[in-house]
Amino acid sequence: MVVQDEWALDPSVRMMRQVFGRIEVAQKELLERSNISPFDTKLRLWRETALGFFERSWVQAAKCGIDLEEEKAAAIYAHCLARAISMEGVEVAIEALPKDEKIKMLLKKTLS
Repeated sequence: MVVQDEWALDPSVRMMRQVFGRIEVAQKELLERSNISPFDTKLRLWRETALGFFERSWVQAAKCGIDLEEEKAAAIYAHCLARAISMEGVEVAIEALPKDEKIKMLLKKTLS
């Protein structure tokens, strides 16, 4: 029996799947370059905090007219996760973060 994924036909669902996929890649890279285990018990709390930051930043980005394609969304999430981790006193590899001045200004405005 072949089950067709009807959700995959919806362009907005496809776009969000791509966004989430890119976010996973950005998160993995940030953790690896920061020498943080993907099994670290604090990771769940950091992700929850980062999600809150990301949701606020996503809304603000839309208001500012920043295109929220998958690379930008992943960059915003990576910065949010880095902020959540560093708030707990854990060092984050800054070089692993995307270099996007618009995003840096957005996050400075949103998360201060």
